[in-house]
Amino acid sequence: MRAAAVRCGKPETAAARAAVSRAGQRSQRPSRPAGTETVGTLRSMRAIVISEPGGPERLTLREVPDPEPGPGEVLVDVAATAVNRADINQRQGNYPPPPGAPEYPGLECSGHIAALGPETAASGWHVGDQVCALLSGGGYAERVAVPVGQLLPIPAGIGLAEAAGLPEVACTVWSNIFMTAGLRSGETLLVHGGGSGIGTFAVQLAHAWGARVFTTAGSDEKLQRCRELGADVTINYREEEFAERVHAETDGAGVDVILDIMGGSYLAANVRCLAVNGRLTIIGLMGGRSAELDLGRMLVKRLSVHATSLRSRPRAEKAAIVQGVAEHVWPLVEAGTVRPIVDREMPLAEAGEAHRTMESSAHIGKIVLTT
Repeated sequence: MRAAAVRCGKPETAAARAAVSRAGQRSQRPSRPAGTETVGTLRSMRAIVISEPGGPERLTLREVPDPEPGPGEVLVDVAATAVNRADINQRQGNYPPPPGAPEYPGLECSGHIAALGPETAASGWHVGDQVCALLSGGGYAERVAVPVGQLLPIPAGIGLAEAAGLPEVACTVWSNIFMTAGLRSGETLLVHGGGSGIGTFAVQLAHAWGARVFTTAGSDEKLQRCRELGADVTINYREEEFAERVHAETDGAGVDVILDIMGGSYLAANVRCLAVNGRLTIIGLMGGRSAELDLGRMLVKRLSVHATSLRSRPRAEKAAIVQGVAEHVWPLVEAGTVRPIVDREMPLAEAGEAHRTMESSAHIGKIVLTT
């Protein structure tokens, strides 16, 4: 069975399809497209630049120097990228890229390999290969240099635009729910923000793993979508206390694993929700960075709390996560068991509007930007 991307909201436009097609054509040309050469030998490309920290209007499309792949890197001709909450934090000046990363936002992309850097001959990758990639930054651009360990093949049955929305969610969910929290078949998982890109992916993957899945979201539409994707219990956090519902649905036992994007504001309730030997993994701080932690409850119930980030991890750690995704997650994507959920596709030049859409929470799944 071939996987099919599922879209919510606006359908793919003819302009978006044409943009992806143009990106594919660029990667096949031996030289740069007309109009992208600057005076002298310096080459340029277009990228979204943050003119200064602030609102979405600070995102502007400009000509910038072409990246050059370093040792162990390839140059990818980008067909599409996807918007993540971290991009908004970077735009606001709260989440600078790690040392050595491109200054432009964008933590994932899809496209074609345009050139191989030094020390990549034995990598198994070739010029022209279709790939998607986990990035430390730079996805909002026409080209980006990527370490070979962070490349993934495009899953069978998935288009380039849809694939742009897979690397960050797949690596985040796999590394946190399975590698860190060790979710097992038959256990229970609570996913906060089930309508997000990470949420929709986590619900599907945990369901496929044989877990009982609880999720929270802020609208009936999002909760219905989560049920369609495999959620067993859905909770509208605007209408009820999730901790009370979890206890009611589990006869007071609680859940085994929680994937949390809120941080401080949810910490106490999350700890109350955990079963004996439960694991809480925090990947976001939308509800603040500090809170009081009941260590007595943790001792009695043998709980663990983990707080992780993906972007700043060393290359070797990212490569190990990507390898795990390729081995364990990609077969489920290719079988159609787990699917990329794409809310809408927009041109790269409309990155500001894409950020407004994410900040309004008026989307389900991923927002994809095409070059």
